[in-house]
Amino acid sequence: MAKKPTIGITLGDPAGIGPEVVAKALQAKGLPARADYVIFEGKGDRRRIKAGFPTPLSAQVALQALEDAVAAWRAGEIDAIVTGPVSKENMREVGFDFPGQTEYFAAACGVKPEHAVMMMYDPKLTVALASTHCSLREALKKLSPARLIRTTQAAAAFFAPLLQRRPRLAVAGVNPHNGEGGLFGDEEARIVTPAVERLQSADLDVTGPHSPDTVFHHAAEGRYDAVICAYHDQGLIPFKLLAFSTGVNVTLGLPLIRTSPDHGTAYSLAGQGVADHRSMAAAIKLAVRLAK
Repeated sequence: MAKKPTIGITLGDPAGIGPEVVAKALQAKGLPARADYVIFEGKGDRRRIKAGFPTPLSAQVALQALEDAVAAWRAGEIDAIVTGPVSKENMREVGFDFPGQTEYFAAACGVKPEHAVMMMYDPKLTVALASTHCSLREALKKLSPARLIRTTQAAAAFFAPLLQRRPRLAVAGVNPHNGEGGLFGDEEARIVTPAVERLQSADLDVTGPHSPDTVFHHAAEGRYDAVICAYHDQGLIPFKLLAFSTGVNVTLGLPLIRTSPDHGTAYSLAGQGVADHRSMAAAIKLAVRLAK
């Protein structure tokens, strides 16, 4: 029989809901039994950390957990990493010079940040983002045929072994109604269409540009396996509308498997025992599936 995968799980900021959702997820029904789980909680005096009140100490503990998990992966001790939520603002207090954990893992793996693709996965809807944590103005400046091609290829590589067929991928346009033939925006003709044509020539099942106000509806109905999005909120708004409690953040383009829940630290809920663990449980289950 195949070796059981070992999944490393970081607790995230201990002042947030990370420790609670991890504990609940590990006790939940349906968690894969043929896997081992290792918790990375960081180092620090937890008696000085109060639920709901982030501090530099809680950020340092979260950062130490990330570093320990990466070290364990490099040593071959774990097969995948599931990360608890952290506060980017709080982490900056302790020298965490990254927009988010996605970019941290890219740097830890020696991968260019633009090559690490954020995918939000759920059976109801999956989206892959051509850019992540930056302003809309900056995201549009970064958008290029090469970036869309990398994002789409990463999504295709993710889905192919899971589906055992060519995934059906839709590339969203950028402007309302695809720019109405250039009346208000030319990104579709200048950037999206050339990318789609090159992907089709590589024998991928890719179509687009699709009007952003309809493509997510069609994907949710099952016409497409994923939507490739031009920027963060284009994909995250419909995704969280449909899959807020069960969605999983997957980082593509890395030599390691990394998943996480699709929510943040929720400091206002920390310590009350009411945090929803379903997204963390889904992240653990997907990590096991990918590791196998």
